[in-house]
Amino acid sequence: MPLHPDAEPFVAQIREFFPDVGGRVTDAATARRIQAQGAVERPRQEVAAVEDHEIPGSAGVRVPIRVYRPAGRTAASLPVVVYFHGGGWVLGDLDTHDGVARAMANGVGAIVVSVGYRLAPEHRYPAAVEDAYSATVWAAEHAASLGGDPARLAVAGDSAGGNLAAVTALLCVERGTPQLRFQLLVYPVTDHDFDTRSYLESTEECLLTRQHMMWFWDQYAPDRELRDHPHASPLRADDLTGLPPAHVLTVGMDPLLDEGRKYAERLREAGVPTSTQHCEGLFHGFVGGAELLPVAGEAMSEAHAVLRAALE
Repeated sequence: MPLHPDAEPFVAQIREFFPDVGGRVTDAATARRIQAQGAVERPRQEVAAVEDHEIPGSAGVRVPIRVYRPAGRTAASLPVVVYFHGGGWVLGDLDTHDGVARAMANGVGAIVVSVGYRLAPEHRYPAAVEDAYSATVWAAEHAASLGGDPARLAVAGDSAGGNLAAVTALLCVERGTPQLRFQLLVYPVTDHDFDTRSYLESTEECLLTRQHMMWFWDQYAPDRELRDHPHASPLRADDLTGLPPAHVLTVGMDPLLDEGRKYAERLREAGVPTSTQHCEGLFHGFVGGAELLPVAGEAMSEAHAVLRAALE
């Protein structure tokens, strides 16, 4: 199925503005600068409060986070969602995904902790994984002081952030803490197999292509053997039992479609309650345009509603 008619001009505008990462532009700094310029103009929802912090990570690292309190929520104790932004582990930061985090806080009615994890190629795998886990542990330990409920803790992420959310859920089970209530995975990276049907059939309309993802993986984990580890490719985990319930969102215009679907299937086979949401006419990366593109906003509203219900 082609792009949703309402999405066609939006995608055309993005393609014109944003560089062909991994193609014409192979410099991470240049791509980051252009992405940051594009994020400035996007509308952002008002929330009750926003606070920036730096928290301790592994091996003495300091991890920047941004904490959002939703508008119109007066409860003394709210759910807490730890959010990881997308960008192929190379792009994105707290500012580029500020609008996404604000919409999630309001849409879910939760405190959102957005994580500025370390980026590749300066910091390769598993740096982002350790930052993501450290931030989740911090959120659990400090939930009460933030006005949150540590018993209603979830992780969420899109694309590479969806990968980090899935891997963090794995780590929470492996390491025994913290206890997660839910995981929201929006078109997540779950593997490094570039020969799936959705990879081979991906076109420029997807915005993200096979070439792009090969470049992102080369920045993040150039060692092919490391990519097989479940903390890089959670689809390759031997055992997914005991993981928190999940909601997996996929889109039709996306090389990651097949691996997202396969991960949802693996979760169900392992006895993990898993719901799915497929948006056939939408494209990889649509969450960044949810405030501008009504069909994208509707899709994220549905995902937020699932997460909200899981955290009630």
